[in-house]
Amino acid sequence: MSAKKILIIGLVWPEPTSSAAGTRMIQLVDLFLQKGCQVTFASAASKSDFSFDFSHTSVVEESIKLNDESFNLFLQKLNPDIVLFDRFMVEEQYGWRVQQECPDALRILDTEDLHSLRSARQQSDKKQSEIDLFSDTAKREIASILRCDLSLIISEVEMKILEETFKIDLSLLYYLPFLENEITEESIKNWTPFEERADFVFIGNFLHEPNWNTVQVLKTKIWPALRKKLPGVNMNIYGSYASQKVLQLENKNEKFFILGRATDARQTISKHRILLAPIQFGAGVKGKFIDAMQVGTPSITTSVGAEAMKGSLDWNGFIKDDLVDFIEKAILLYNDKTVWSVAQQNGIKIINERYSSTHFADSFISVLENLDIQKHRQHNFIGQILNHHTMQSTKYMSLWIEEKNRK
Repeated sequence: MSAKKILIIGLVWPEPTSSAAGTRMIQLVDLFLQKGCQVTFASAASKSDFSFDFSHTSVVEESIKLNDESFNLFLQKLNPDIVLFDRFMVEEQYGWRVQQECPDALRILDTEDLHSLRSARQQSDKKQSEIDLFSDTAKREIASILRCDLSLIISEVEMKILEETFKIDLSLLYYLPFLENEITEESIKNWTPFEERADFVFIGNFLHEPNWNTVQVLKTKIWPALRKKLPGVNMNIYGSYASQKVLQLENKNEKFFILGRATDARQTISKHRILLAPIQFGAGVKGKFIDAMQVGTPSITTSVGAEAMKGSLDWNGFIKDDLVDFIEKAILLYNDKTVWSVAQQNGIKIINERYSSTHFADSFISVLENLDIQKHRQHNFIGQILNHHTMQSTKYMSLWIEEKNRK
């Protein structure tokens, strides 16, 4: 991989302190840099105060435009070996231009999580109806997967849905979870002990609908019962982009606190005894649980929250969908040091066996190095058809906007 030119096109500039998606992107960038690649990160989005600072790395940053031929000129000049699209919406916007200007570049889609799955579950929860996976969003997302040479999937459940429900050939999918440092004896020594921890914590980016919904469940269904059983304990809610509707849930008398953005998620979680996350819908793998396990904080969540995270291992706490059971286990885990310590040990096992970068990084790079792109594309004939037509509606809409912008 040494000296290969990699272009990453971001939907946004990554914010690892705001979301798991930001953390995931920085892990991929770090991996490519470790392997000696030349990485260019480009985005049409504006930077925020929380965008990752690439200045201490060799990453080249490029501000690009949507629906503009300047991107084609940029591609011609850079001539990347690999182009990674950050989510399917980015592939829709730029994929046809990449195919046109750099037909031999390996095109990778980082799905982050399956947006169509999350959206379908959200609609199902809202309407209290059966989950309909075959939405317009799914058609767009699956088309994007088929147009790319490889799609990175973060969850084994999503791998199964893509293979069995949507009949996607496994040669187009690559399971790549979070790439974490193993938890060592040294790091365990620095963890805050049970006795010095207090309160419950929830953390999540509020631009993400499942997080907002989870806080509402905590406020209305979990905390009223829980605070009566544990009267001296606080419920601390952290998260970036907390709007007025989130902030107004705070009630000091009820010890329900909305504390906004955490500068360091792991450090914040490490002070608390338990992470509570009664997640009702969503997809992918939840970064908040990875963070909690990395600092020895047990958690209680639902089957959707823990989905695809633990494999056959025991959870670092409890998985309960029934809210009465959820509250009972929260009380037990909060008060019983022995149960709490077992949960903590389970978390160490999950991280070290299922998310250690040493298990995944080298084999992923090896796949990229050894992929015969011509043979691979011949095998994916549906993808060739889609690329032949190149989602003409998307292409010509883009060209129309480009033409309109000239006037």
